[in-house]
Amino acid sequence: MNQISSIQSPATPRKVTPKKVAILIYDQLCTFEYGIAVEIFDTVQSKTVPLYQCETVPIESGDLQLAGGLQTSCQAQFDRLSTFDLIIVPGWPPHKSVSPEITNALQAAMHTGARFMTICSGIFLLVRAGLTHGKTITTHWQYIDQLATEATTAQVEENVLYCGDAQIMSSAGSAAGFDLGLEIVRQDFGTQEANRVAQRLVLPAHREGGQKQFVPRPIAHPQKGSLAKYLDQVRQKLDEPWPIKKLANLCHMSERTLMRRFQEIVGLSPSQWLNQERIYFARSLLEKDHFTMDEIAQKAGFNTPETMRHHFRTQLNISPAHYRNQFLAIKKDG
Repeated sequence: MNQISSIQSPATPRKVTPKKVAILIYDQLCTFEYGIAVEIFDTVQSKTVPLYQCETVPIESGDLQLAGGLQTSCQAQFDRLSTFDLIIVPGWPPHKSVSPEITNALQAAMHTGARFMTICSGIFLLVRAGLTHGKTITTHWQYIDQLATEATTAQVEENVLYCGDAQIMSSAGSAAGFDLGLEIVRQDFGTQEANRVAQRLVLPAHREGGQKQFVPRPIAHPQKGSLAKYLDQVRQKLDEPWPIKKLANLCHMSERTLMRRFQEIVGLSPSQWLNQERIYFARSLLEKDHFTMDEIAQKAGFNTPETMRHHFRTQLNISPAHYRNQFLAIKKDG
């Protein structure tokens, strides 16, 4: 999951071939999740060059009833699915069966190398089409038990925002579709492009897929103890050491309270969160080939390349050097 775009001189701009994206529509479509896919992938461009070429592709024919009282008439286009690089499933109804025609078309697309992104209950379409054997998948927490019952040959992750591999990636609730969409943009074209999309949509910073889907009880309105503004301050100073005592002092709470609040709100311990932020920042620096490993380790707060390498291997199962080489190779080919 580590891919991307290229930097060349203004005199010789790189030619970008847009990735072809199919956003599926069908009866009982969730229009909000459809809109997520459109907003992320149909408007992404590097300066004036579109990075994705999006199309709406019906997989059912006739008069379709969509969420919100919308209606449309369509003719299914099964034969076109194999021509797309990415196929997005925005929320298949969990109770709905899948026709043999849809199954055959999706299996053919998978065999030709298409990637799949599902939002919320969209993963049920791929499960019922027989595409998830041996895959790691997720869905909204309300449907997890049903998914685990149906997808007996898949690894069902119960409490993540999104997960997957190079071919099938699934998100939890609808809003997690934004996170997964940004992750796919990051894989394809780099952190800078993903950040541009997030800024345009006024979305928060990138969230890793391993974060919890939800907290067990509602969070009170932000008061003095709210973590958000303090964590933003830490992100601006990742090169500094952040022992638990220093972090607790910044947040104006005891160490014990800080540990509890972190687990409730973030779903991670302070040290886990800090390592995750440092890795994410280091990844963005590795995507720029003018920083040395020593410089990146210092800027991200790892201090030494050896420590940075340890955390990369632990969290991402890849070394910083391998990450950079993969990224730059894809930029060169892009």
